[in-house]
Amino acid sequence: MTAPIRVLVCDDQALIRTGFATIIGAQPDLAVVGECGNGRAAVDLAGRLHPDVVVMDVRMPVLDGIAATRLLAGSGTADPVKVLVVTTFNLDEYVYEALRAGASGFLLKDAPPAQLLHGIRTVASGAALLAPEVTRQLVGRYAARIRPAEGTPDDTGLTRRELEVLRLIADGLSNSEIAARLVISQETVKTYVSRILTKLDLRDRVQAVVYAYRTGLVT
Repeated sequence: MTAPIRVLVCDDQALIRTGFATIIGAQPDLAVVGECGNGRAAVDLAGRLHPDVVVMDVRMPVLDGIAATRLLAGSGTADPVKVLVVTTFNLDEYVYEALRAGASGFLLKDAPPAQLLHGIRTVASGAALLAPEVTRQLVGRYAARIRPAEGTPDDTGLTRRELEVLRLIADGLSNSEIAARLVISQETVKTYVSRILTKLDLRDRVQAVVYAYRTGLVT
């Protein structure tokens, strides 16, 4: 039997934290290994408990979720942990920074329980989770803040079709939506996404969205 996915829940609101833990703990393939109410505790517990996924709030005392995510999953981290950020988007001005800090996924707190569980499993599998509607809101709110870095679409090494797929990812389309738009199969889309991540040395779909805006591929 496959070992359950080990989950650490971090949220400063006890009611939400308990609710998440109850929902997660009821699943046979998931196990809550710890709960805490601030980012510093999350970092400390992760070091001791070695969770597969940390469900992380953003606004918390002592150490916020962004700083904690950077310590747990940021570039240069010796033993990175997958982080799923779950927060109230319209009250949070730091979502973009949380994703840049290394989060593998992002969900809204009002998402249905099934979406939370799907998010944990998706992130644990090594894939990224950024709901299309969230991508659109994120881009709409933060695109002006993303300053293009050096590099142009001409030096990405991507084919014309791969560039097209990358732009659609950055626009917030899911694989099925991209497949419908380009009139290709979802398996073909997955292949393109995999090639894009490999060629650009990106960890996941979230980084691909950030890359597209930072390089000016999408404005």
